[in-house]
Amino acid sequence: MLKKEPVYKRVLLKLSGEALLGRQQHGIDTEMCASLAAQIKEVHEAGVQMALVVGGGNIFRGRVESERFGLDRSVADYMGMLATVMNGLALQNSLEQLGVQTRVMTAIQMHAVAEPYILRRAIRHLEKRRVVIFVAGTGNPYFTTDTAAALRATEIGCDVIIKATKVDGVYSADPLKHKGAKKFKSLKFIDVLKKDLKVMDATAISMCMDNGLPIVVFNLLQKGNIKKVIYGDGIGTVVR
Repeated sequence: MLKKEPVYKRVLLKLSGEALLGRQQHGIDTEMCASLAAQIKEVHEAGVQMALVVGGGNIFRGRVESERFGLDRSVADYMGMLATVMNGLALQNSLEQLGVQTRVMTAIQMHAVAEPYILRRAIRHLEKRRVVIFVAGTGNPYFTTDTAAALRATEIGCDVIIKATKVDGVYSADPLKHKGAKKFKSLKFIDVLKKDLKVMDATAISMCMDNGLPIVVFNLLQKGNIKKVIYGDGIGTVVR
């Protein structure tokens, strides 16, 4: 019997900040980080080049906090970018405890804690079998980490973006609130935009559409799903 091979060779995993909450209401759950790191290590050891973009919503969500506290939107967004750096360092620590070489690359220079993002260096890290974690979004306010994921994945030549969520794909409505919500097995980018489905923000979807970069949306809460997506086991929703 032939051994099954991954269907993707270079992958960008998009994680929300909330993915690191675990059982907590705020901050970083070390057990959740360890679980994620173990799943990432499993596919990394199968020869898949792994890059990550992580959000910061578990610590600080720029747009929400701007409206809540009356902060200038740019200031709030920069604060949110710093939250993503904290998350990236936590994931790096968990991965390296498992023996996986990892580099954190930031769009806002802070040499004491992370490397500045340089495209050629990022690709070289991947080729040297290192997991690369992109933090601080695009380095610009008013852009989400979804857009940062689409931008980085396009720049480094990923085969796919896999987006981790709390549900097992894309639905016509929130399945946690609407029992009759229909799950989509596959979607076209233009349909996501027309139906205003909450896959990623419109800027990110448009960028993926323009560059022919598929997105797989899947449930992160079930262990082993990262491997299943990368091995093409048919879970989640594919947007192409």
